[in-house]
Amino acid sequence: HVQLVESGGGSVQPGGSLRLSCDASGYTYSSNCMGWFRQAPGKEREGVAIISSGTTSYADSVKGRFTISQDSARNTVYLQMYSLKPEDTAMYYCAADYGLGTSLVANEYNYWGQGTQVTVS
Repeated sequence: HVQLVESGGGSVQPGGSLRLSCDASGYTYSSNCMGWFRQAPGKEREGVAIISSGTTSYADSVKGRFTISQDSARNTVYLQMYSLKPEDTAMYYCAADYGLGTSLVANEYNYWGQGTQVTVS
């Protein structure tokens, strides 16, 4: 039973920083991919950043500002966010699955956390 628990969201002024964490349990890391999606009110869920066997993929809108990483025990994934903009405001979800590489397509992922709110204003 895969469980993903996000933390680290909050409110920050434009230009500020936040770090999100996703703790995973019941999940094996062979052929794994884990990452972050976000959904703003009235918008579709979009891929933000994915990490798979050390390879990363980012949405164009966050390249150079966000960094995804995975800890050595490989049970936590982080999203370090710098230079935050009001348009980054959204609910951020951790997602995981097997064998997807670094896909940023939300409907390909079967395992999701409950989300953590990020507000930039």
